[in-house]
This record gives sequence, C-alpha cells and structure tokens, in this order.
Amino acid sequence: MPAAQHIERDQDLAMSSDELLQAQLELYHHGLAFVKSLALKAATDLRIPDAIHRRGGAATLSELASDTGIHPTKRSNLRRVMRVLTTTGVFSIVQGKGSNDHAGDGAAYYKLTRVSRLLVERSPHNLSPMVGTIVNTLCWTSLLKMPEWFTQGQEGESAQSHSLVQLANGCTFWDIGGNHGATASAVARAFPHLKCSVLDLPHVVAAAPASDILTFVAGNMFEYVPPADAVLLKWILHDWKHEDCVKIMRRCKEAIPAKEAGGKVIIIDMVVGYPVTQPNHSKEAQVLLDIYMMGSDGMEREENEWSLIFSEAGFSDYKITPTNGIRSIIEVYP
Repeated sequence: MPAAQHIERDQDLAMSSDELLQAQLELYHHGLAFVKSLALKAATDLRIPDAIHRRGGAATLSELASDTGIHPTKRSNLRRVMRVLTTTGVFSIVQGKGSNDHAGDGAAYYKLTRVSRLLVERSPHNLSPMVGTIVNTLCWTSLLKMPEWFTQGQEGESAQSHSLVQLANGCTFWDIGGNHGATASAVARAFPHLKCSVLDLPHVVAAAPASDILTFVAGNMFEYVPPADAVLLKWILHDWKHEDCVKIMRRCKEAIPAKEAGGKVIIIDMVVGYPVTQPNHSKEAQVLLDIYMMGSDGMEREENEWSLIFSEAGFSDYKITPTNGIRSIIEVYP
C-alpha cells in the first residue's frame, strides 16, 4: 500500500490530548469493571449488609471488621473494598450516624443504600444468592494473574511519555525503575542538554536496547540511588507497601541536593480523590485500580497516605498537580 494511503487511513486515529486522556480513562473504566463485581461478591460473602443492618443501619469500619471476622491485619484492605462499594453506590458513608448519632463521635459510618438493602438476608427482596451465582470463580482466577499484567511491554509507557517532558529540571535526570527507558528517552529527546539515566535491576538492564542518549545502570533502589538533580518514580511506589515506599524515598532523598538547589523527587502515580472535582467515573477508575493492585500487595493511595510516606522519609514539602486523567504529578522536596 502506498505511503500516502497509510497516512490517509491513520488520520482517523488522531486525537487531541484531552480526547486521548478521556479515552484512556474510559478504557480503564471498562477494563476494570469486573473489580466492582468482585468487591460486591466479597461484601456479600462476608455478609456486610447484614452486619450493617444488625447495627441499626450504620456501622464503623471497626464494627464491620469485628462483626464479620476480618483479621486485624486485613482491616485496611476492608476499607479499600468499602471505598469501591461506596464510590459505586452499593453503600454510603457519612460522618456520624446522623439523627441517630447520640454519641456525637463524628466517626465515619457505612450505611445501606437501596442496592445493599437487597443483600440483607432478612429482606423479603433478598438477592444475595444471585450475586454468588453471577460472580463466578473465573473472575477471581483473572485477578490472580495481575503480576503478569505489570510486566507486559512498554507500549503504554511510550504513549504517555509526552506528559512528562515538562518535568525535567536540572542537569541530571534519573528514572528509577525505568525498565528499558521509554520514559527517559522521551525526556532526553525533549531536553537534549540533560544527562538522562535509568536505574533498574541487573536482568532488566541486561536486556535493555542500546541507546546513544541514555545511560543504563544496574542496581537496587532499596540500597542506592545515584546522585541526581531530579529523580523520577513513575508508577513505582503503588507496587509497594508503606514501609517499602519509605525506604525507597529515603534512598532518593540521599541522592538529590537541597530544595534550594533544585533537588526534588518526581512521582507519577495516582492520588485517590484527585482532582477533587473529578467526575464520578474517574473516581471509580481510581478505586477499581486500587483493588486490582491488592493481589500483588500494592495499593493506590490517598493524599494523607502519601504525606505520611514523605514525612517518615524525611521530606519537608510536596506539591500535587492533578492531570486530566486519573494520575497525578507529585513533586517532593527535601
């Protein structure tokens, strides 16, 4: 086929930046829709609607965990599941019990909605058996394969790199856990005066393609991060538990200069709830991705959870800039 015909055919694939971000968001929303079903099944199997009903229609997270036999170490995971189910309207969450809040403690209470009332065993309209029928074990099998998803190629990374080039600042730029350099290459091409490098595990670096604009260094981010003016962690920290994130951030802090000298860590990751004015389907995509991460011990974090990591790692300040999609840019200063 002549080149001109290829170009003409490809014109219908063109999208503006806003259209691309919206399309990506909708794709996440469709691709992760099964997580809503899994969360619903978990709540039904744990008989959370019954627990709320027995508590007079409102229950705290601690009460739900106690009433349903949740192990204390899994209480934070229960909160994440309930966040999905309140975002999607299966339950609601309020501060205090409302008119029944005689204690006036102002705690967060989960309440039944017209949807979850159908899952109470005593209800004459009980449909909880239906949930067990339509949400089958094949869905759970898919969820167990999520680590494979995180190791599949970098095509998506390359498509998103254009949003990062404005972040490069200073003389040296290190992409930590940057795999084969898709993001770092985009930064290097946009800012040829910068020295861009990638740190990753030895077996990853060994398989990296040859590059005349990047330096690849084998290493472990838990042990050492090379000196840099700016360090990038793109979709890295959501793979790790809190204490691991603190360790990584401490190594990054050791690598960069003071804030006054321009040192910073740039995190591209999700801040659940940002932007505050986001449409509901954006929030849904965020909380669904969080449940998706649960199978590999990762998580998507709210601002207070990010802030605690930065504080424990010794950082003094941070700035969150929401993008038009579901991820945010977090600049963290020593």
